[in-house]
Amino acid sequence: MYPIFRLTLEMFLAGRRPALPINGTHVSTHRCWPWDLDFLMELNNGRTLTIYDLGRIPLARRVGLVAVLRRRKWGLTVAGSSVRYRKRITVFQKMTIHSRCLGADDRFIYLEQSIWLGGECAGNALYRTAVINRGKMVPPEEVLAEIGGDVPEMVLPEWVTAWIDAEGQRPWPPERTD
Repeated sequence: MYPIFRLTLEMFLAGRRPALPINGTHVSTHRCWPWDLDFLMELNNGRTLTIYDLGRIPLARRVGLVAVLRRRKWGLTVAGSSVRYRKRITVFQKMTIHSRCLGADDRFIYLEQSIWLGGECAGNALYRTAVINRGKMVPPEEVLAEIGGDVPEMVLPEWVTAWIDAEGQRPWPPERTD
């Protein structure tokens, strides 16, 4: 089940914090609860993606994107992701999520998130996201203009552009093996 009460709390807390610039980092603290575990008694890999939502969606609120989505009746979608899992997260462990926007190209907005256990990184995710309107993508430059304010130039890191290039070589639709 989706942790709607946890998300509601995070959105409430994000609303009480100062606004962030589009390239700001949202930091949030969470706990691994028993219902987040898999059969090996560690944070389930699918639940990890859901917990990343608890950092990414409040980031969208703090940078002003949620207000734009509501006003324009736009939607938000994840169009791709790459996740690294590096350290076990077990029941009741406290974790900190760092969420930030890395930049955009002509179609997508790229976000990075990481989970920290104290000073150690337990995981990292790269997201390709899009704002949509009636089933079509809204150009990132239009989204950023709607957010307003001073939008700094954000050059995507080389490792992100390499991932974009690699994704461009991946066949779609995938080959069926049946």
